[in-house]
Amino acid sequence: MPVIEITMTKSSVETKRALIERLTADAIEITKIPAVEFTVLIYELERESIGRSGRTSADIMAQMK
Repeated sequence: MPVIEITMTKSSVETKRALIERLTADAIEITKIPAVEFTVLIYELERESIGRSGRTSADIMAQMK
């Protein structure tokens, strides 16, 4: 049972569906393992819980506005 894990900021249900579909399709193409064998886990984090370049992602996004 292959497991694909992705950690990202919170996103819409539509975005998560698209990720699950596309990640699974690409993994099937590469590995030749059937779709029924794949599990996709999406871990969502608040922007305040992600840091880059010494700042939170929330601070970076706020500065970009």
